[in-house]
Amino acid sequence: MKKIDRFKSYMKEHENLLSCPICGDSMDVQDHHVLCRQNHSFDIAKKGYVNMMTQPVHTKYDKELFEARYQMIQHGLYKPLHEKVAEIVGERQSVIDLGCGEGSHLTDITRLTERQTIKAGLDIAKEGVMTAAKYHQDTIWCVGDLAKVPFKQASFDVVLNILSPANYQEFKRLLSDDGIVIKVIPNSGYLKELREAFYDGDDFDNQDTKDRFKESMHEIDEYRVTYQKPLSSELLPLLLKMTPLTWNIEEPVELDITEVTVDLDVLVGKGE
Repeated sequence: MKKIDRFKSYMKEHENLLSCPICGDSMDVQDHHVLCRQNHSFDIAKKGYVNMMTQPVHTKYDKELFEARYQMIQHGLYKPLHEKVAEIVGERQSVIDLGCGEGSHLTDITRLTERQTIKAGLDIAKEGVMTAAKYHQDTIWCVGDLAKVPFKQASFDVVLNILSPANYQEFKRLLSDDGIVIKVIPNSGYLKELREAFYDGDDFDNQDTKDRFKESMHEIDEYRVTYQKPLSSELLPLLLKMTPLTWNIEEPVELDITEVTVDLDVLVGKGE
């Protein structure tokens, strides 16, 4: 089966989850587009995703960044994180990743749960969703706005939000009864080797982000996942390409980095 046909089949199977980002009506998956009863239409791309943005948006996140991030994740950069999040997801049956990037977090986490899971991923960066569709199947991949997520109320048991901006009003709208939000944020040691090389080890504090999560969600659990990942000379250029930390670096810097620190907080909460 061609990739586009497999994507349309998966999306058709779960079209009951979709809602129009313009009017909020139900949607029907047809041959080449997704259509609501008010005739708002969104084209299904041949590469296996649907663009449900209501207006064009340009970001600095390009294809090269997402390809580098995909390669780094395949080399296990976030494996301990994925294992922890998969443990938290447990037997819950539907997961959406909001700010999914190139899709590997969602794919790896749900694979580790070792159960059949309904999966959807959304990102505002078209290049990220295109990369996700290139490498990962059996997922509803959407280019979309975090303020107008094109899925119905109470559609998902888990909302993932990994190293990405949040919209807690939308997160809570999407949660099923007893559903959870899992938000992953950097802690002080995250990629500290790069911050020491480029920014003289500037201080990093995530307390404001934690406070906002705790104000917005209920029954909060918090975990810290921290470890060092060995870094070969072949992986260092990919690490530099995959992170916005290097965007404003104009002069080349000689780097002697043989490992990188991953230091993350995993915040878990319920909507009610």
